[in-house]
Amino acid sequence: MDLKLTGKVAVITGSSKGIGKETAVVLTEEGAKVILAARHEEGLKQAVEDIQERTGRKLKYVVGDVTREDDARQIIDMATQTYGRLDILINNAGSAFAEPFENVTLSDWQNDMNLKLFGWIHMIHAALPELKKHGGAILNLTAVAGKTPPANTSPTSVSRAAGLALTNTLSKDLAPFNIRVNAVCIGLIRSGQIEKRWQSEAPEQSWDDYARDPKFNIPLGRIGDAREAANVISFLVSDAASYVTGAAVNIDGGTSPAL
Repeated sequence: MDLKLTGKVAVITGSSKGIGKETAVVLTEEGAKVILAARHEEGLKQAVEDIQERTGRKLKYVVGDVTREDDARQIIDMATQTYGRLDILINNAGSAFAEPFENVTLSDWQNDMNLKLFGWIHMIHAALPELKKHGGAILNLTAVAGKTPPANTSPTSVSRAAGLALTNTLSKDLAPFNIRVNAVCIGLIRSGQIEKRWQSEAPEQSWDDYARDPKFNIPLGRIGDAREAANVISFLVSDAASYVTGAAVNIDGGTSPAL
């Protein structure tokens, strides 16, 4: 499917690995000009080399911490100064910190909200002047726990729920400017963190056997692949999804009881 992304300029935060990196691959394959952003330059350099080898196309990267307003502006400035415009912002930077409520300190709450909520806010604030010129798409990556939080998942489930509320309200606020705002809610997807869990719990098993273990209780019967998430994300930021805004799409193999 031609997603009509040729010439579009996309910024992806937290894109040195995992879903962010794989989304950069798909967007690049579809003809977009992609800028990777993350906190650590070494990881970004390696990601750019890997993607260029896979796609045969050049990418740019910028080091930045989305919890800092100045860094967010620098990331967006990199895109506009390099390519003269911005069409797509994908907020992927995040982490999972989950504990029983009584174990979570005020500092833990602040750090989590700064990354997963205010990081989005900083990036969107910085991107809006460019996106309002000609429209575009914002895609926020969160987790299914934002819709149906299990026990002992503070503060991460709370910040993710706040992010979903932000996504929905922005979809209405920005619709007059033809800026679409959507989210994807990620379930179990193969990542560095999941692979560490695999090596810790069942190093004698192959990945395929581990990914299909019934203990995960995934209706589709397996842990997902980053490419599967990247394909959905790339569709949602493309013109193929031009009438989709305010949606929060589950990418979880059917795990979540919430639509």
